Amino acid sequence: CPRLYVVSLGDQRVRLERAGSAAQHTAAPTAAESVVTPATAGAWHTGRAGMAYRDLIPGRRQGRVIASHIRIPEGGPVPDYVHFHHVAFQIIFCVRGRVRVVYEDQGPPFVMEPGDCVLQPPQIRHRVLECSDGLEVVEISAPAEHRTIADRSLALPNAEPDRGREYGGQRFVFHRASRARWVSGPAAGWEISNTGVDEATGGLGSVTVLRSAAGGQPLRLTAGDGLSFQFVLGGAGRLQTPAGRDWALGPCDAFVVPRDVDVLLTPGSAGMELLRVGLSQAG
Repeated sequence: CPRLYVVSLGDQRVRLERAGSAAQHTAAPTAAESVVTPATAGAWHTGRAGMAYRDLIPGRRQGRVIASHIRIPEGGPVPDYVHFHHVAFQIIFCVRGRVRVVYEDQGPPFVMEPGDCVLQPPQIRHRVLECSDGLEVVEISAPAEHRTIADRSLALPNAEPDRGREYGGQRFVFHRASRARWVSGPAAGWEISNTGVDEATGGLGSVTVLRSAAGGQPLRLTAGDGLSFQFVLGGAGRLQTPAGRDWALGPCDAFVVPRDVDVLLTPGSAGMELLRVGLSQAG
């Protein structure tokens, strides 16, 4: 949930800042191990347009990145407005339900369904219009603290679509799960689908979905020099670190692989599905 909003109309601007210091969100992890955030952990709080937010990365990697589990229990029109964010990287992944959104230069509004993903390039104007009951999405932004600015001067959709436009060196991406191309994954029994975010950001970030069949082999994950964030979309499994830590994982659990630490992910008997987001400069 953004801490700072700026509402503009013509030459006038109003700055709204949420009470409380940003320092409470920027503590570094205390151990070089994977940070697991269970589905039952983290307090839900109300953010922009009445949406409920839950933090998925404890400490927000010293303010470099924020991952939020966002939900709207009751469907219908969303009291949102045309706005944009001062970010270096931002994606939305639909977990449950359906949401109708509209973006600058991207033509008419469209509907996101489970498994769909949007890359929101820096400062692209957009608006959430309406959603179904039980909407849940995962949003990842870098940096964690960033300005959200309302643009009252632009009506969306705008008249002249320009789908190839770049914003801060990035292109808009709308990845539809129904059109995903699955290929053999990094371990036996796994498949992987790439959303195209890596190409559209010039390698700054990547978004993939991994899924295993029953009997899938253990999968070794590493972050290298960056950030590796995972969110369990379905199924179950176990996560183990070289230090001997062991976690049972289920739907809506999330975990981060720290720099230069390998972890072992073993899918359950029925397999599992995993959203994986990598950032090269936010470890």
